Amino acid sequence: MTGPADLPGLLLSRIRDVPDHPEPGVVFKDITPLLADPAAFTALTGALADISVRNGATKIVGLEARGFILGAPAAVRAGLGFIPVRKAGKLPGATLAQAYDLEYGSAEIEVHAEDLTPDDRVMVIDDVLATGGTAEASLRLIRRAGARVAGVAVLMELGFLNGRARLEPALDGAPLEALLTV
Repeated sequence: MTGPADLPGLLLSRIRDVPDHPEPGVVFKDITPLLADPAAFTALTGALADISVRNGATKIVGLEARGFILGAPAAVRAGLGFIPVRKAGKLPGATLAQAYDLEYGSAEIEVHAEDLTPDDRVMVIDDVLATGGTAEASLRLIRRAGARVAGVAVLMELGFLNGRARLEPALDGAPLEALLTV
């Protein structure tokens, strides 16, 4: 793994808790201090690149929006292509869409139809695994595009929300790696 010996400690020390954001009772995990620290950001993207290569990925999918910030430099470091998975209506051209349920309502994500092929093994990268809904929808979308799932890698897993349990059936044996679990 690229980076310092105490990668979890370095990363955790650069994540700020913001109480009551975006609503009362929620503690938002702010990664902007980590992104502003060149050593921490380099170590993080190196670790994500290593996970992607180790799992045989040919492309990295980054989930909107912070998955873009982490996935694109990891793809460059790993020598892989980067594919953005966006909220519905943000991509021009032909797309594949996948709807999913949220705690209160639903959402939809999209990918360009031509960006993934049956030859691709795709690593999904995001900042946080919370309830697992967005990641689960992305795995369905990747498979509908004909590609194979290499795995999911996240900076941080919020273990108390049980997203891993929701995501495991959709992983279908592919690995889920979290650099931190809080």
